[in-house]
Amino acid sequence: MIKFKKYTLSNGLRLIVHQDMSTPMVAVDVAYDVGARDESPHQTGFAHLFEHLMFSGSLNAESYDEPLQRAGGDNNAYTTNDLTSYHCQLPKVNLETALWLESDRMMSLNINEASLQVQQKVVSEEFKEHYINKPYGMVWHQLRRMAYKNHPYQWMTIGQDLSHIEQAKIEDVRAFFHKHYTPSNAIITIAGNVEFDEMIHLTEKWFGDLAPGNKYVRSLPKEPVQARPAFERVVADVPLDAIYKAWHVVSRLDPQFHAMDLISDLLGNGQSSRLYERLVKQKKLFSHISCSHSGSFDPGLLTIEGKIVKGISLEQADEVIEREVTILTKSNVDFHELEKVKNRVESLLAFEDISLLNRANNLGIYELLGDASLINEEMHNYEKVSVDDIRVQSNRIFQANNCSTLYYQSSKKTN
Repeated sequence: MIKFKKYTLSNGLRLIVHQDMSTPMVAVDVAYDVGARDESPHQTGFAHLFEHLMFSGSLNAESYDEPLQRAGGDNNAYTTNDLTSYHCQLPKVNLETALWLESDRMMSLNINEASLQVQQKVVSEEFKEHYINKPYGMVWHQLRRMAYKNHPYQWMTIGQDLSHIEQAKIEDVRAFFHKHYTPSNAIITIAGNVEFDEMIHLTEKWFGDLAPGNKYVRSLPKEPVQARPAFERVVADVPLDAIYKAWHVVSRLDPQFHAMDLISDLLGNGQSSRLYERLVKQKKLFSHISCSHSGSFDPGLLTIEGKIVKGISLEQADEVIEREVTILTKSNVDFHELEKVKNRVESLLAFEDISLLNRANNLGIYELLGDASLINEEMHNYEKVSVDDIRVQSNRIFQANNCSTLYYQSSKKTN
């Protein structure tokens, strides 16, 4: 049980305080309710661009990193399609350094032509290195475009097109900041050997005078039910043929989410999973295969991806994957197999909670989902999943019309 208390400032900033008396350190997480799904289709990659711009300095701090490091702290950030998180950890005695830095950039980030050009180059190089010039790097761009026609999940957090970042105008970047990076659109979580009333006082001191900004109200286009199978074949300069199959699945708050998550684990999480055991170890059809899902706030994707052994055709690989998922829809999972997967989930959740920073980050995420108390319901929700739930949810997911299949064929193919 992770205990915490909540408080909301008059400007809309939400504060979560988690007390841990065992550490001299304190973790500070600022979660902004903005991700790639909140971008214009013609200006994608902005949320990720700000992951870089937010470290360019602010009104009273030329640099974010240097003062934090002098205070004994370290920091990081990440962007998803659903949210952006900035987090740091430092000795408790220097907590106010972190609060000053976070409040200053929330109030007045230094966005000028010079800082924008620097970060545009950084992000552009990242796009080229990890996507355009990397084998299989464009797979998820292509697969998302196949699966989504209306919803903004159709593009990655890095952006839909490199030109959107390269051609970004400073007035558009500033407008994106003032729309989303405001107290009314943020949650700050402070975790460590701290007192709730003291954290209220310090948060009011550093953030209370900030203008709330206009509360962002999300209104996104809904993705219609996929009416027919989607298929594409791409010939690329990759070492091995690969196959990717994606099915639409439920949102993060759907009651069936936990059953879907366990289905993903049963099929392809690790070397003891069904797909790896049968198709890699036993039949030696794949050099690697896995199953995962996006875990997104809105309805997401469950994906099976596999690198195929030379001599096996893409069509053969597709057929054996379909056979395995059909088995899951037609026969009940063994109770002990399901319990094994649940035990693994329990271990992962427990291990994750060891880190003070993870606890702070997760509390912010669950608050964005609707209520930080959801963090304490997770394992109970997994425990409730029955053998019958697995079969029912498998039948909902693994339908032909719900699937997008991408064949990635090696241009070096000799078999």
